[in-house]
Amino acid sequence: DDSAATRDFIGGSLEDALGIEVDYAASGLEALKRLPAGHYDLIFTDINMPNINGLELIRFIRQNPALAKVPIVVISTEAAAADRDRAMQLGGTDYLVKPFTAEQVVATFKKYVAA
Repeated sequence: DDSAATRDFIGGSLEDALGIEVDYAASGLEALKRLPAGHYDLIFTDINMPNINGLELIRFIRQNPALAKVPIVVISTEAAAADRDRAMQLGGTDYLVKPFTAEQVVATFKKYVAA
């Protein structure tokens, strides 16, 4: 997410509730640079980001065999069914509409990542 507040909210929610390590990227381009260097159990991405948007990021991730099966949760202020459908067609796993709660973030993580 390009919003530091949103990144901190999601990461802090997961770190506080589950004690897991969270990696952050402020843009799709930054995420693409970081992904090959690490192991990721789940990716949260906003649709609207600078350089490479979240939909483009999903497309790149799904084309990479090493990352193709990592769950991707799309977060957005866009609540329209067409936006959700587009994200899912490209390979998104789930979709959260802003604003969301810490409990929703944690529950979504647990839904796709075994404890």
